[in-house]
Amino acid sequence: MHESYQVKLDAFEGPLDLLLHLINRYEIDIYDIPVSEITEQYMQYIHTMKQLELNIASEYLVMASTLLAMKSALLLPNQELDEADDVYEEDPREELMHRLIEYRKYKEAATQFKERELEASYSYTRSPQPLQKNQQHVPIQNNGEVSIYDMLFAMQKVLTRKKWNRPMNATVQRTEIPIKQRMKEILIHLQTHTDGVTFDTLFTYPTRSHIVVTFVALLELMKNKEIQCTQHKHFDTLTIYPNT
Repeated sequence: MHESYQVKLDAFEGPLDLLLHLINRYEIDIYDIPVSEITEQYMQYIHTMKQLELNIASEYLVMASTLLAMKSALLLPNQELDEADDVYEEDPREELMHRLIEYRKYKEAATQFKERELEASYSYTRSPQPLQKNQQHVPIQNNGEVSIYDMLFAMQKVLTRKKWNRPMNATVQRTEIPIKQRMKEILIHLQTHTDGVTFDTLFTYPTRSHIVVTFVALLELMKNKEIQCTQHKHFDTLTIYPNT
């Protein structure tokens, strides 16, 4: 029988980070959040995490419940109030909006501190290094680093396109690949494709173990700066390059 991986990843920063990612990706007005739309997108990410058997932190599930409750409240018909009643009914989105705005300020401040730290590091110099003739140019990303949520979105499309989102066979052969071995396989594959490979071409076998191991292997390689994942604009295909 297939054993669950339940992989725990440190790359996830929390449900507010995911919501802010969705707001940026879909160009949503943070002051007028379409709860139904953002709840649907959020739940798709949660569903993908479960399909990949990732160990989802409880705070993500709490936020999912909050969004679903908020969506239900907004779908209820407005109850008529007597003209004499001067009761202010708070928008259920207001608290979430304030939390997201505060979180965005926190992220922007953290980014500024990181940039200042990087600028400070430039004050130290070293002697010029010879440029290797075979040094290859790695494309620069247009929109900054690809986040784990971009990876999950790409995984959603892979699962849908290859129809791996349907229940897989309960009985599978014991052919699980260690993550380190899969990392080596990906690097070897990239050595013969220095112009890059698309994200979905690395998922060649429709087994849950292969999908999970490949996804985690890619994240580990990115964390170790052995590969680079680029996306020219939102919703574009992810491309994986070797870091040389």
